[in-house]
Amino acid sequence: MKHQYKPLLLLSLMFFMVGALFCMNDILLPSLITHFNLNYTKATMIQFTFYLTYIIFPIPIAWMIHRYGYKISLLTAIVTCAVGCAFFLPAKLFNSYPLVLTAIFIISTGLTIINVAANPFASLLGDPEGAHQRINFVQVFSRVGYAVTPAVATTLIYTQLGEIRYHFPYLLLAIALLMIALLMFFSHLPSMKPGDDELFTLKGIISEGYAHKHLFFGLFAMFFYMGAEACTCGFFIPYLKTVLGFTDQRAASYLTLYYVFTAVMGILAVIMLKYIKAHRLVGFFGIGMIVLYLISILFNTGFNEFILASLGLFLSVMFPTIFSLAIEGIGSFTGKGSALLNFAIIGGSVFPPIQGMIADNHGVQVSYVIPLFCFVMVTIYAFYFTKEPIEQRARGKEQGA
Repeated sequence: MKHQYKPLLLLSLMFFMVGALFCMNDILLPSLITHFNLNYTKATMIQFTFYLTYIIFPIPIAWMIHRYGYKISLLTAIVTCAVGCAFFLPAKLFNSYPLVLTAIFIISTGLTIINVAANPFASLLGDPEGAHQRINFVQVFSRVGYAVTPAVATTLIYTQLGEIRYHFPYLLLAIALLMIALLMFFSHLPSMKPGDDELFTLKGIISEGYAHKHLFFGLFAMFFYMGAEACTCGFFIPYLKTVLGFTDQRAASYLTLYYVFTAVMGILAVIMLKYIKAHRLVGFFGIGMIVLYLISILFNTGFNEFILASLGLFLSVMFPTIFSLAIEGIGSFTGKGSALLNFAIIGGSVFPPIQGMIADNHGVQVSYVIPLFCFVMVTIYAFYFTKEPIEQRARGKEQGA
């Protein structure tokens, strides 16, 4: 099985920064609750704003990839993220929550480009049968970015005098992102483009995509998965603070453990996918998520912090594997299918405000019923609505006829 390792390593470095930027939302939410005196519903505007871009930009971004190729698109993405990070400086100077949300929106626009472009790009950097492994491989580095961010960012945000410098980590991230952009610009990253030259319209994408039933089922699964991930991570620190009485710093250490578990299992999943079919792995891990959510909601075991952190073990493979399952075998439609699939990431915008309202009225512990419900839907998808089960049912009907 052949892989183009040098481009994959460059993508891995980029995904490390992607992980850090995603994780910053989980650190930012509790710090802004304190700084701006927000309730949970208002605080979840962070996730709402962050994921809103996925309903606005996937088709224009897919057109850009179609027109200019993956390299230029990814460069645009990294620079956009850097601009968004730098925008936190005026947000801090004017002490403005709306400006914070504006900065988050700009960052998310860049990350949307990466999600539309980088995953299908990774799937093309080698033999088709290795696509699941390559996407999981580069996504492991995003999990490493997640893992190192909580402790580092918490230290940078909270000073010994009690000041909350929520802008400071973002300024450092802006510098790092510009350095990666320069490295990518001067690299020999292949200037690939999607394989077809058809007119690029939303109607055309939906019409063509409808021929791939597993892609549309994957879109719904991604919608629920992204809702579950945003809810789980966004309310992780508030759960530990309100339910278990932890400080911000202590809670952040368990969020680090959560992402360490995610990174380690993500690495193991690359190996496991050689021996376990991808849809079954998602299904079995989905069952694990459901069990841990139920324990976290219903019981105070004395070890709830570890149970919550253990969610990272089963969450690890979900995004890359659902993504690769959805675009499996769709050929030259991969780029457009990726854009279509990224609409589903709006789930990360839809579900956190619902969880926030439940948390405000019934407590954070009860609010975890929202990601629990989402993972019930993901698990049903994995066992019944991925490409292989759909084809098996179709063959069964033909034989029965």
